[in-house]
Amino acid sequence: MIRFLAGLLVAAAAFGQSFATGGDQRLESYIAEALERNPGIRESFSRYNAARQRLPQVSALPDPMLGVTQYVRSPETRVGPQTTMFGISQKFPWFGKRGDKEKIAAKDAAVAAQRHEAMKAEVARRLKIAYYNLAYLDQATAVTGEDLELLRHYETLARARYSQGVGLQQAVIKLQAEITRDHSRLETLKRQRVDAESVLNALMDRRVDRPLPKVEFAARPSVRLELDKLYAAARQRRPEIQAAFLQIEREEKRIQLARRQGWPDVTVGAGFVNVARRSDLIASAPRPPGEGKNIYSFSVGVNLPIFRRKYNAGVLEATEMFLASKQRYRGLANEIDVSIRSIGYRIETLDQQISLFESALLPQAGQALRSSESAYVTGMVSVLELLDSERVLLEVRLGLARLRADYMNALAEMERAIGSAFPEETS
Repeated sequence: MIRFLAGLLVAAAAFGQSFATGGDQRLESYIAEALERNPGIRESFSRYNAARQRLPQVSALPDPMLGVTQYVRSPETRVGPQTTMFGISQKFPWFGKRGDKEKIAAKDAAVAAQRHEAMKAEVARRLKIAYYNLAYLDQATAVTGEDLELLRHYETLARARYSQGVGLQQAVIKLQAEITRDHSRLETLKRQRVDAESVLNALMDRRVDRPLPKVEFAARPSVRLELDKLYAAARQRRPEIQAAFLQIEREEKRIQLARRQGWPDVTVGAGFVNVARRSDLIASAPRPPGEGKNIYSFSVGVNLPIFRRKYNAGVLEATEMFLASKQRYRGLANEIDVSIRSIGYRIETLDQQISLFESALLPQAGQALRSSESAYVTGMVSVLELLDSERVLLEVRLGLARLRADYMNALAEMERAIGSAFPEETS
């Protein structure tokens, strides 16, 4: 029955956890591949399977004892010499001891199952962060490439103005320096993309040098942050919380087992003694009654748990471990609540910043650059003023890409904090 319940618990955990992808099929396939192939996940699953194998070990009876005694000098008796003695005994633990051990092992297996779920959630979180960082790097590369083309266009204009005698060579040199800076930025982004690719491939147990296609940000999901509901969701679904609660239940069973350890165990045995016929009597002498008849015996014994100090200490130890597990659960719950509140505030802040960039800063920076371009063509502003407008737009576009990545990363962190898909299941 306990094995069946443990199997149901793990099956529910294995199929109850999902991860939000926002309709991104590539991200969904990456997560599925990581869950199937990641070495850390496979290790935690093997540890769970190992924990399951403890149940039949602790619930089984101790091995019976078989003894054989062969007499070198056989004892002589009236009915004949005793040649060989056989004995077999079986120890039976006191009622409930084996059941308690099996229940403790079942709780250990359930804890291992929750740790397996926690490993899956952690791998999914790390994969999402690497994926969204890759999306940022690809967008930053595209933005920098567009900026580079724009600077080359400005350089062409500056050269034309200089050749016509209406511009300065300094403007050309300044633009060339900015072009070189963009080239340097592209090389840095390329190096960072190699690192992000390696992380993603390693999480999916692929060759780290396997190239990955470009990633684009999906539509930004809107969320509704109701912290009380998120706190409750974490209590119900976060694998670490479930594991901590199961540990409390395990320590309760250990207290019960420690109390039963002070009760005696029963040992039942049976014996057989082979008795040979007497050879010291003359043929005409009368044979004693029962000559050569074998001896059979039955025994019952108990151990005497009289040294109570060690049993009392065992109960106190189990009790203290129970109290420690309760405090660990409480501390972990507090840490998770702090994490949820912090991440929630970060999500709200990032959402506001993204809206500000999209609705105000980006249009303003674009309009300012177009105005500077027109003024530069007519000679009303210098190249330095043009470059100022270009830098502002570049920084705004790069900053917006970074904010989008940070926002998606914060959603992944919240998903990890509550132990379920976010925002699909909580919005």
